[in-house]
Amino acid sequence: MRGEKMDDLKILENKKILVVDDEPDVLETVRELLDVCQVDTAPDFETAEKLLGENTYDMAILDIMGVRGHDLLAVANKTKTPALMFTAHALNPEAFVKSMEGGAKAYIPKEKIAEIGTYVADLLRAQEAGIKKPGGWFVGLKSLFEKQFGTGWLDQYKEAREKYDWLDFDE
Repeated sequence: MRGEKMDDLKILENKKILVVDDEPDVLETVRELLDVCQVDTAPDFETAEKLLGENTYDMAILDIMGVRGHDLLAVANKTKTPALMFTAHALNPEAFVKSMEGGAKAYIPKEKIAEIGTYVADLLRAQEAGIKKPGGWFVGLKSLFEKQFGTGWLDQYKEAREKYDWLDFDE
């Protein structure tokens, strides 16, 4: 794994990860970036659903568009597979909220693909520590989301955020 911290490398070693995306280049890039992991890939909903039913994964990385990512999130939840939503086209507040309400552990823009190992490692560390709603990933992306969605965008989702207890972070 290139450019990652030793702590990240250690926690990622031999973890089983499912990556679902309809873009072959994204699947290959994530596979290369997570080369210390055992990575399965799926180009569509049906293949991913089958793999989730047959295997146990430490984490699923799910695109939203083109693979029915929110439907896959529900399948991942049923199989108790923590999921990270990974998107470019569905990078908007509504998809963010739907992902978090659906049980995603994180919502990462594809433009951060080079850092995917760090995000997965952080989520796995939080999981091992028993943190149900890790928010460290959000703190690092808050300014990007504010630039993309507008300053104060999260305020309009305060009620839903409290109801679903999305994240554990300090604002």
